[in-house]
Amino acid sequence: MNDLKDIIRDVPDFPKKGIIFKDITTLLQDARSFQKMIDLLGHRYIGQKIDKVVGVEARGFIIGSALAYKLGVGVVLVRKPGKLPSETFSKTYDLEYGTDTLEIHKDAIKPGERILLADDLLATGGTMAAVVDMVEQMGGNIVECCFMSELTFLDGRKKLPEGKVYSLLQF
Repeated sequence: MNDLKDIIRDVPDFPKKGIIFKDITTLLQDARSFQKMIDLLGHRYIGQKIDKVVGVEARGFIIGSALAYKLGVGVVLVRKPGKLPSETFSKTYDLEYGTDTLEIHKDAIKPGERILLADDLLATGGTMAAVVDMVEQMGGNIVECCFMSELTFLDGRKKLPEGKVYSLLQF
């Protein structure tokens, strides 16, 4: 795993002073690293009867789509307001400083479907907690919340269903 961690670039003072941003674009643009990351994540879910993978805007679309392809299932997009063309279900949630809103198509998840949630990074957990709530309200069963990486010092997994969080890389 260290080879994957080492390829992720640290960008100091982004998006604001004092933050060291973990830039995954360096991993995504390296074909072997990207394939290894998706293979490692995907193998975890083979045979678990996943119905759909939900990718969270925006880098979660990349991870979620690749995982859905690997698992041979559909991918569902969770987006910011006004980006989805059909009737949506919305969820507004709290951030550290304010609120944000996410949307999903109302017909994207059917009751009883087994859903894998995917994103690139688990930080504070607020966004994924909102997605968990949306999927559960739509009748979906969360198999797991899957992340390429996790900033463990932020304790984001505490906001997510216990025992249903997996991150490939921890920082």
